[in-house]
Amino acid sequence: MPTAHVTAELLRVHFHPAEKIAGLLRDLEIPITAVRSVDVVPDGLRAAVGIRAPGLGVPGLRKIGTWRRKKRKTVVAVRRGRPALRLTLAHATYDALLLEVADPEATAAAISAAR
Repeated sequence: MPTAHVTAELLRVHFHPAEKIAGLLRDLEIPITAVRSVDVVPDGLRAAVGIRAPGLGVPGLRKIGTWRRKKRKTVVAVRRGRPALRLTLAHATYDALLLEVADPEATAAAISAAR
């Protein structure tokens, strides 16, 4: 499960080593000013849409990696039945993040407060 650390200027996302390998991901540092919206979705697995390229998708259980659709790239690290944090970004490498974090509501509130 990724961890998200929020400061006044940055959102830092750290992935577990297994997630980095399975999803071909690396830790991210995103300026808070790049965050356009933040919300919590009740089931992160259902919210992940598009084609996996690259990454790992276990049907009905887990998605880790980059999901692409119509000129959009989303970093995904979610499991079935778990709420996830969804962030829409501007002027960043990715268009969105969909992450299962320990406390998505608290993380969303911290990001909103920092914006």
